[in-house]
Amino acid sequence: MKKNTLLFLALALFGIACQPTATEGGGDEPTEAASLNLDLDAPADNLTAFVKVRGSLQDNEEVIYYANGKIYGFVDGERDKPLMGFQMYNIARSIKKGEHDYELLTNEVLLYTDLKTGEVLEQFENPYTGETVDVLHVWNSPVNQKQQLEGRFGKWGVNHNKFGEDMICMNADIFLKYPSPLSTTEYPESSQSDDYEAAELFQFFFSEKDMNDPNQNSIDCTISWTRLGPWLPWLKMGQRPGNMVYQGAGYKLMETDYDQMPKVLTEYVMANKPEYRHSPTEFTSPNETSWTYFKKMNPKQ
Repeated sequence: MKKNTLLFLALALFGIACQPTATEGGGDEPTEAASLNLDLDAPADNLTAFVKVRGSLQDNEEVIYYANGKIYGFVDGERDKPLMGFQMYNIARSIKKGEHDYELLTNEVLLYTDLKTGEVLEQFENPYTGETVDVLHVWNSPVNQKQQLEGRFGKWGVNHNKFGEDMICMNADIFLKYPSPLSTTEYPESSQSDDYEAAELFQFFFSEKDMNDPNQNSIDCTISWTRLGPWLPWLKMGQRPGNMVYQGAGYKLMETDYDQMPKVLTEYVMANKPEYRHSPTEFTSPNETSWTYFKKMNPKQ
């Protein structure tokens, strides 16, 4: 099994007891065909499987990953603090550029919510500082990715395990460290360090039978997401030691099932940023992050 270094986005990132069916693309009735017999240890087959899981083999077909969960404050020597909940989704389309060569084009939204009421937070009383701060939700556009047999990190390969007779788990353990867009000199209240350092741990659970079904371009999937990262800039924690831990779970659905997500999420998006109803249509870079978006919203002269 090989190590994947691809960035997801962002989803987010997820605990749902049941899920809607992620139907395959195309208008014709499915016909019986032989199994694809994909070998997940073979890079080309692994890529084909992951495109079916993460997006769709049908060009331009949009899929959504919905998730919800909780965010905790984690400080060495202190009891952890549940801080807030979240509701989020990533909406994506796969564009085939060539044989085993795809572009994944996505937008992602994450709304911070009150732990008691579940309502979207506009202000938050920081239990560490006692200060009430304005909340800046996640509006990341784009969050794009190239999916190729030979990429900037080498040969394609997503880790995988089989559980029982039919369950496959593909997982991506991503550890990030790079210069922070928010330096401690420019943003002393909002930057914990001059380096951005975080871990994003994704698990994708799906049926091996669905994976090998040639009549399905996009398949059902449930997900788990864990994130360990620095204090969010809008919390105004400065260089205070500690981390934030995100834990969530969710599932995949098709773009046509957008209204099946919780109204607290979809109604807020449509009222505030309806352009996030769909994914991008062209590949652009660089990708947006919570840190670059905060800088955009809070520029320094």
